[in-house]
Amino acid sequence: MASNSKKTESIRKRKKTAQAKKRKKLASKMSTPVFAIHIDKSE
Repeated sequence: MASNSKKTESIRKRKKTAQAKKRKKLASKMSTPVFAIHIDKSE
């Protein structure tokens, strides 16, 4: 059985990675929309 400190460390690490993933996902999805930069000039 793992010690309390090891359990706490693993829980904290898990929470931190989960928050980082969520934050990164939100940052990429909710930021500036994709602009069509390279548009053909013939159109």
